[in-house]
Amino acid sequence: MSVDGEIRVAGTAVVLRDGPEGVETLMLRRPSRGSFAGAWVFPGGRVDPGDWADADDEADAARAAAVRETREETAIRIADVTLLSRWTPPPEQPVKFRTWFFLARDLGDEVRVNPGEIEEAVWLSPERVFAQHEASSLTLFPPTWVTLNGLLGHRTVDDALAAVGEPALYATNLRDGLDGRFALWAGDAEHADEPGGPDARHRLLMGTLPWRYERR
Repeated sequence: MSVDGEIRVAGTAVVLRDGPEGVETLMLRRPSRGSFAGAWVFPGGRVDPGDWADADDEADAARAAAVRETREETAIRIADVTLLSRWTPPPEQPVKFRTWFFLARDLGDEVRVNPGEIEEAVWLSPERVFAQHEASSLTLFPPTWVTLNGLLGHRTVDDALAAVGEPALYATNLRDGLDGRFALWAGDAEHADEPGGPDARHRLLMGTLPWRYERR
């Protein structure tokens, strides 16, 4: 079963290749309508019934969806698809997808985007994505930002894949503070379900650019 109550399931592929400045990831710009309107995202989409055919669990089905959606959206194949994280949306979000993120290796195919679904595709290092985000040249959502932050400093795809440990589980809460909106996750003092100590922080501050990630 691919739906848990009102939460649907999706798979996302963080496709990596070796670049002159270190690891690069494939970024896709969504159309100005629909889900993630105008944002830059990784390839991926919801789990379809066929993705459960050979799956032992939800993560396996999401992996199949990530591979399939990457092929449909960009015409490329991927390998070494490695579970990285799981993201549960905030309770107030009207359309909810529990999304599994996977690191994956590019196999060198030419990227050809699916018209109407993807407006643009580019290979960028995380550092270059953040520079453009800070300059308000592109839009990111918190899961994409945090995932890119975890890729900073990796010189090769092998390095990034070797660094993957136990999957990180993110159940997002959103808050508005004196400095604007912020997202927080388990271990933060203000998290609704899994709070940490009084001074604990696990949050992304999004009120002004550049965004700031705090974890202590």
